[in-house]
Amino acid sequence: MNVLFVTHAYPRWRGDIAGAFVERLAIALRARRHALEVIAPADRGQGGHELQRGVSVSKVRYAPKSHETLAYTGSMVERGRGLLGTLTVASLIGSQTREISRRRRNAAVELVHAHWWVPGGLCAWLARLGPNCPYVVTLHGTDVALLKHSSMARWLAKRVLRGAAGVTAVSSYLAREVERQVGFDSAQIVVQPMPIDVARFERTSQGGGGVVTAGRLTNQKNIGLVVEAVDRLGRAGREVPFTIIGDGPERSNLECMVQELGIAERTRFLGAVAPEDVPAAFGDADVLVFPARNEGFGLVAAEALMLGIPVVATQGGGGVTDIVPTAGGGRLVAAYDSGALALAIQELLDDPRSGELAAKAGLELKRRLAPDAVAAAFESIYRDALATH
Repeated sequence: MNVLFVTHAYPRWRGDIAGAFVERLAIALRARRHALEVIAPADRGQGGHELQRGVSVSKVRYAPKSHETLAYTGSMVERGRGLLGTLTVASLIGSQTREISRRRRNAAVELVHAHWWVPGGLCAWLARLGPNCPYVVTLHGTDVALLKHSSMARWLAKRVLRGAAGVTAVSSYLAREVERQVGFDSAQIVVQPMPIDVARFERTSQGGGGVVTAGRLTNQKNIGLVVEAVDRLGRAGREVPFTIIGDGPERSNLECMVQELGIAERTRFLGAVAPEDVPAAFGDADVLVFPARNEGFGLVAAEALMLGIPVVATQGGGGVTDIVPTAGGGRLVAAYDSGALALAIQELLDDPRSGELAAKAGLELKRRLAPDAVAAAFESIYRDALATH
């Protein structure tokens, strides 16, 4: 099969985390003997064609290099505001659309796989690929969040999704949210997460490391709720080590919070951690707490379970509810309730089998989310798309 990926996030160098899961899927499909090329945006003038880990990547120029800053940083929505931002987004979409059309004319592309409905899916739709070259769209999360705030986005998304030969989402939460926002039937959306580098998660936590939480330190990640829960545990006589992994605008507030609550001496702030260092950063944690709201997937929770670390998450966590067990090696508790969070942590700390059961859930995740397994799932999705169009 000859597949063309269209994305606004793809690793720019070895070890770059931008779109690393898209690269993992591309490499796994190549290993299964599919021809695969990638169209991605240039980054500050760094465009052109190159071979990255056996995958042909074309980075499309779309603006003067000082304005080629829309992609790779997770800030496209913010940078796309205002007249200049809108024009730059339009230029990116136009450039990638023309590149899709050019590839379709000059190469035997059978199918386009657009990651995120915008800008990639919109480009595929605008390219008017036709029945001989269908496109598949994968919803990752930030693109779905955009639908809540823009009637124009909802209008466009409905047309992009209806024009697709197949639609996938990385979680059932995203599938339901798309149905709620634009009326696209969630039963037509295949829930298929992106691959994880499961080989990095060979060790198993031995326990004793206390509570850990991880994520970008923003309001949406809700880390303050974990701080409150750890404080509650201490006041109930259960003082445990506490590790916060990540960085962001809320860090100074959280540092003040642990000082004011008197738990600073047993709290560590590790800052941002590279993906390959996650297992070491989690160490021998007893419990990982994942309190984020409306997550597209919840990668941190999956990584913890693969290390045999029990996980507490909230029922408002979005895609993470597909991952975390409701008993045994995990708990799902009411959102915004630090008392319920503390109680769930206590239950897992007191259950001698919670780590074993978490590791069992993690083994199933490794099986499902290994790159080759995910690539096989997308092979089936592509075949269905080609067969029906």
